[in-house]
Amino acid sequence: MANTNDALRASEIDEKSTPPAPAPPIAAPQPPDGGPMAWLQVAAGFVLFFNTWGMINTFAVFQTYYESGALFEASSSDISWIGSIQCFLLQLTGLVAGPIYDRGYLRLLLVSGSFLVVFGLMMLSLCKEFWQALLAQAFCIGIGGGLLFTPTVSLLPTWFRSRLGLAVGVASSGSSLGGIIYPIVLYRLLYSHNIGFPWAVRTIGFLALATFTLPVALMRTRVQPPKPRAIIDWSAFTDAPFITFALSVLILFIGNAVLIFYISFFPENKGFTNTSLSFYMAAIFNASSVFGRIAPNALSDRIGVFNTIVPTTLLLGVTTLCMLSVVNKAGMIVEGITTGFFSGVVVAMPPVCFRMLTQNPSMIGTRIGQGFAIGGLGLLIGGPSAGAILGSGEALEWTGLWVYAGVAGIVAAGIMVGVRVMKGGLSLKVKVDELTNTLIDAEPNFTVDGLADGVLNTLYDFKSPGENLRDAITPKGPSALQGIINYLADQVVSGVQRAIDAYSE
Repeated sequence: MANTNDALRASEIDEKSTPPAPAPPIAAPQPPDGGPMAWLQVAAGFVLFFNTWGMINTFAVFQTYYESGALFEASSSDISWIGSIQCFLLQLTGLVAGPIYDRGYLRLLLVSGSFLVVFGLMMLSLCKEFWQALLAQAFCIGIGGGLLFTPTVSLLPTWFRSRLGLAVGVASSGSSLGGIIYPIVLYRLLYSHNIGFPWAVRTIGFLALATFTLPVALMRTRVQPPKPRAIIDWSAFTDAPFITFALSVLILFIGNAVLIFYISFFPENKGFTNTSLSFYMAAIFNASSVFGRIAPNALSDRIGVFNTIVPTTLLLGVTTLCMLSVVNKAGMIVEGITTGFFSGVVVAMPPVCFRMLTQNPSMIGTRIGQGFAIGGLGLLIGGPSAGAILGSGEALEWTGLWVYAGVAGIVAAGIMVGVRVMKGGLSLKVKVDELTNTLIDAEPNFTVDGLADGVLNTLYDFKSPGENLRDAITPKGPSALQGIINYLADQVVSGVQRAIDAYSE
């Protein structure tokens, strides 16, 4: 009996000393994937893209105006530093803005970023010297844009799942619309109404101020990440495919920066177009990029992102080299449309590629930020180096400039081929997307927090572009129009896939 009591007491002691089993992790709530509040976030994101990347896409107009010497005297290389630093800071600031967003300070980022962009524009309207424009436009507007860009790409995945592609596509199209509207506004105010540079820039500042009220008033954080993400993932620097692709993006952005900065100045300087059309070339370039952001992305769902970005990057380099053969207005317009289309593709796809090259899902947000910070160096280098090649004076070296930009695109495509082979081999039928998802799906007991949760949930739900199109633009329930759209979309995608399969065989 005593032995039995001793055994019972020992059992009770063991039960008390044994810590309770940890509670299973609580999965993050699923995004609502629609609804009025979710689409208001898309509208707010559209405005932020409009006033951040839209400003970047407008720099060709500023470059053309500064080259005239009406505001200050500076070489093409010096002027390019303004746009290059603005582009670079917009991407680099994300390394700091991301952790701030993860800690719940969305409103602080929106207010401070909006203030810096508007303040920078107002200060730019007062500038008379190069260094003043550098501080106002490059540093002030660039940092402000970086504070606003990160909340946009971080917030939408928490509101959408199966329709995330549509939501991000609609929001990011604001950058192209900004690149259409702002050049036209500047030209009209500068040359048609002759109100001068100061009030033309102030008008843009007031337009930005008015539109910024929408995201400040409407943007809401739906879920709070349980822990802040790391700023830097040091293992990325030993990940050969990732760092190699980041290098290819850097080289690609060097060539793309030449187009962004000189698409307007080139035809005016060569006499292909008058001043009016040269300003509108930036609008044509950005309007074409809208289609480049949508159609190839839909195709990439079917054939793979690397199978899409490699040929389009190559075609961007080739069409840039075709600038050497432009001799009239018609050729310039065609070049603006084609290079704008392929530029839209190569700007939209790197985030998805960085995601595909990240095997640890919890580091996706960090890896994308690092990848763009490395790629942003290309924008920092591209403009000034292009200006140095172009030179100054009457005889500008346009041939060397377009060779420089075109070869950069071709070299970037070649490096991307190497990354594609490293991850997927030589077979075109293999998608890097599927290989990466197999690795991620094999992770046991894995939960994703914050931004990565929304992105991964969407990318795991692989659908054909036809299915995505049906979900995006048709109402639920049968209808004749829905049936027609479904059929056409599926037939187009099936035809493209059959052609690719036949070619690969």
